[in-house]
Amino acid sequence: MSTTIINQAFEAGEGVFRLVPNFIPRRFGEPGHRLRLHPDDYYPFGLKRGAIKERWFCSVVPAMNGEDAPDDEGLSYVVVPGSENERFSFREAVSSLGKDLIGDELYRKHGTWPMFAKFFDYKTPLFHHLHPMQKHAELVGKMAKPEAYYFPRQLNNHPGDFPVTYFGFDPSVTIEEVKERLLQFEATDTRITELSRAFRIQLGTGWYIPAGVVHAPGSYLTYEPQLNSDVNAVFENVVAGDNYDYHFLVENCPPEKQQDIDFVLELMDWDKNIDPDFKKHYFRPPVEVRAESGLYDEKWITYGNEYFGAKELTIEPGQTVTLKDSTAYGAVVIQGHGKFGAHDCEAAQMIRFGNLTADEFFISETAAKQGIVITNHSKTEPLVMLKHVAENNQEFPR
Repeated sequence: MSTTIINQAFEAGEGVFRLVPNFIPRRFGEPGHRLRLHPDDYYPFGLKRGAIKERWFCSVVPAMNGEDAPDDEGLSYVVVPGSENERFSFREAVSSLGKDLIGDELYRKHGTWPMFAKFFDYKTPLFHHLHPMQKHAELVGKMAKPEAYYFPRQLNNHPGDFPVTYFGFDPSVTIEEVKERLLQFEATDTRITELSRAFRIQLGTGWYIPAGVVHAPGSYLTYEPQLNSDVNAVFENVVAGDNYDYHFLVENCPPEKQQDIDFVLELMDWDKNIDPDFKKHYFRPPVEVRAESGLYDEKWITYGNEYFGAKELTIEPGQTVTLKDSTAYGAVVIQGHGKFGAHDCEAAQMIRFGNLTADEFFISETAAKQGIVITNHSKTEPLVMLKHVAENNQEFPR
């Protein structure tokens, strides 16, 4: 895509891009059907590729979806205003606009937008797995993946089959016990979550999960900010009727280490996995950012880490506010309709795969600092959006 068209789209949106819905199929698990996708559109690539179970926001990285996936699967695309069939990748936009889009500090440090967010929508629980720490991810040319969870009420009309999440291992468990289970990975159901501990998911709250911590997400739809990575090691071989072969455990280990269970155990940050105060350290209830009675309310929902954050913004019915932020951010509308800067905005109700919506945006640093005028056009319903931001935001609660 030419730089001219990217610049024109940037100017027409007054520093705000409107993005195309970015749906991701996965071969494992069952879909939760809470992505507001049309019921007929969950298998757009056929049964072999699996059902749509995720939607990614502001992504400059492809999904790790195997050889059958197109090269750009996972990349977000920007709508060209006035020519909705014309699009360019968000990655191209970041490369072309650089600091004018994401700010000087982020661009100098990373050369790109360093995080993305997703809706993670499974009817069944996911396998007990971890995301390697940086020192291990680098061995296979990848990067660490700390992540955070938030459970929005607007997208959770049902809890799925198992609204409980396992984190790490009970403090009484030894690493030798975990090793014994992993050595049985190809022989029998290891029942590894018998060694873990579980927390019932509470809507309207969240968690932060460092790289190296084993976790098995429960079955509520989850809003998940994370770093630019799609890498894991699956520690659980049987879950919700699905079997996972040894490849899932070691696919992101160096080839010469894939039969070395001791190396696999090193992928864990063991002290964090058996932290007796795990909830105290990693549970994230909302923290108010700013509010004006009768107008709006904004809360931090992801915080307490050095990589990314997220906020939930609610504009009351019939109100208009101008809100300034210190850095660039992405946003997705999850309830209501109105105006977001130069763009009409509305929460999607039923999306046909391949069609556009008016619910996802990326806001440049300059536009964020100048302030976005947001109007709720409803007389009865709040306008609610989730906002994901990268590491250079100095406002994060610590």
